[in-house]
Amino acid sequence: MRPHLQYAVGKTVSIIFFSLLLLCGSARAQHLSFGAEKPVVEIGLNFGPTFFLGDLGGHAGEGTRFLKDLNFPLTKWMKGVFATVYPADWIGFRVAGQYTYVEGRDNIISTKGEDELWRKQRNLDFRSSVWEAYGAIEIFPTMMLKRYDDYDPRFRPYGFIGVGIFHFNPEGSLTDANGRVTWHKLHPLRTEGQGMEEYPAKKPYKLTQLNIPFGGGIRMNVSERVNTSIELLYRKTFTDYIDDVSTEYIDPNDFDKYLTTQDALIARQIHDKTVGILIPGITRYEPGTQRGNPKQKDAYFSCVLKMGIRLGAEVGNTAEKRAARQRRCPHFF
Repeated sequence: MRPHLQYAVGKTVSIIFFSLLLLCGSARAQHLSFGAEKPVVEIGLNFGPTFFLGDLGGHAGEGTRFLKDLNFPLTKWMKGVFATVYPADWIGFRVAGQYTYVEGRDNIISTKGEDELWRKQRNLDFRSSVWEAYGAIEIFPTMMLKRYDDYDPRFRPYGFIGVGIFHFNPEGSLTDANGRVTWHKLHPLRTEGQGMEEYPAKKPYKLTQLNIPFGGGIRMNVSERVNTSIELLYRKTFTDYIDDVSTEYIDPNDFDKYLTTQDALIARQIHDKTVGILIPGITRYEPGTQRGNPKQKDAYFSCVLKMGIRLGAEVGNTAEKRAARQRRCPHFF
């Protein structure tokens, strides 16, 4: 990873860490201390739909961010495992490993006006598997502010943030005269001139990079040992090349200087697949024409259903806990 990205990630993590320390110091010590209880260890599974946010695809109108430009037909599924250690009931330390898939296509864009037709005319597509692992801090605000030692709500809202690593490898498609579709790895084709002398500002992008996972959810205790959660897991990335689209079109003749004859032939076809919609008869853009938007990095997020099981012996006496809950005043959480 580039030095300035390492600095940015390190600075972000430091800010998060010291903010948590200040938050802990400002709350009541008896509720935020870890205490002498043995930490609770939980393992589980998580799965749910994943949505890609990048240069390709979108809806009617100008390209924008987040929910407005989601293409629900391209929804993919994430699955993974996690383990969390809870030294106290208000904080947890999570590690997780997950696999998901992302995809984007310009030809799926609605055609209700002129703005979106420029992207549809671009006619690019991509797909990629994504492997990721991350560590995060979970915070349960209602448990931080509890007033009674027997406070044990069934529903617990929480937020989390962490640092992760992910691997992607985009592919693009070509369709021959017979309608047969073939998929090709885009990274080695240098579709926007990455690593070419003619484009010194365009460096080859890394397929393994850091991200910042964060989000929130609600946890429900099903029993003393089993719980489920619904959460939104968003990943901020530091790359605009998950979909291999970011800057401008290059001169297709440059591919012959850096690629094999076969790869150069594929690169010339796959880096510019323009179809004449707004400009009838056009099949290729001039070098230097905008291809993507480098001002906005790619991202992806998932709506996650988690199922966790607590390891070890049950904490406390179940009958005593039930009796204590019956004696206390009612609470919303």
